[in-house]
Amino acid sequence: MSGFGGLNKSKNGVVIGLVQLQLPVVTTPVELAAQTRHICDLVAKARRNQGSMDLVVFPEYALHGLSMDTNPAIMCSLDGPEVAAFKKACVDNRIWGCFSIMEQHPGGNPYNSGLIIDDTGRIRLYYRKLHPWVPVEPWEPGNLGIPVCDGPNGSRLALIICHDGMFPEMAREAAYKGADIILRTAGYTAPIRHAWKITNQANAFCNLAYTASVCMCGSDGTFDSMGEGMFCHFDGTVMVQGSGRPDEIITAELRPDLVREARSGWGVENNMYQLYHRGYVAVKGGAQDFPYTYMQDMATGQYKLPWEVAVTDGTPCGFDAPTRAYKGPEANPYPSPSTTRLAE
Repeated sequence: MSGFGGLNKSKNGVVIGLVQLQLPVVTTPVELAAQTRHICDLVAKARRNQGSMDLVVFPEYALHGLSMDTNPAIMCSLDGPEVAAFKKACVDNRIWGCFSIMEQHPGGNPYNSGLIIDDTGRIRLYYRKLHPWVPVEPWEPGNLGIPVCDGPNGSRLALIICHDGMFPEMAREAAYKGADIILRTAGYTAPIRHAWKITNQANAFCNLAYTASVCMCGSDGTFDSMGEGMFCHFDGTVMVQGSGRPDEIITAELRPDLVREARSGWGVENNMYQLYHRGYVAVKGGAQDFPYTYMQDMATGQYKLPWEVAVTDGTPCGFDAPTRAYKGPEANPYPSPSTTRLAE
């Protein structure tokens, strides 16, 4: 059920638009400013297109394209003109927006960052991509964790970016923190098409969450992004799927209240609960242990695969081998509430 893409919005519904943005070429500050204006124009288009829309979502690389250019002249900051323009567009059009920036980082490589801005212009969620698509992407590994925020009409939102969605732990962490809608923005090209679809579905089903995912679209003369935005129900079925048409906005109504009902009331396949309550029919409360070796080894710094790995830096893609060590997490200036709502 998607309410005909949100045209028939229900009392508890959240209507989301996914923008299959035309893949841009951005190499100069002038081109960056022009692309910023284009994104803001599409925020206005989303509002004109559907008055019931609560949130419009732009894909990863919406501002910068797929060149992987780290030129400081076209990198962004939270207090820069691009983010200011996005805030104004949300206020002017009375709509929430999810945006992508390549963020300045004086201490190293830029961050691949995402923002959720509400209809008053306030940044509600700020995320740095945890898993850059190595060895292709040069971005600094994210260090703000996986934040969630309160969204429109009682929803709880999380944002993961592109390759993040290939790691089951990412969506699980978002759901564990209470997210009932998991946004995934991407710049993927056609070879990832099958993996894109099955991971969006699996992330939804395994965590009893809606997933709303969108890629860049069209060609920049070198790369071809696939578009194919998609909404997945929390039972894993595809609700709405887009095509490969650039700048198309696909929409659906999602029902976070039904997610909370399922998480509370389901017995069979309530896997978020059963993960830590194994076999609760046989033993009181289920087994509450920690049987996963890879998690134990990560926690103790002993993670080691039982096979050899050939590619461990970016040199196959033309990047210099790094010499800096990871410094660890930072405090998020837009912290998420510490409580979850899994039991509501």
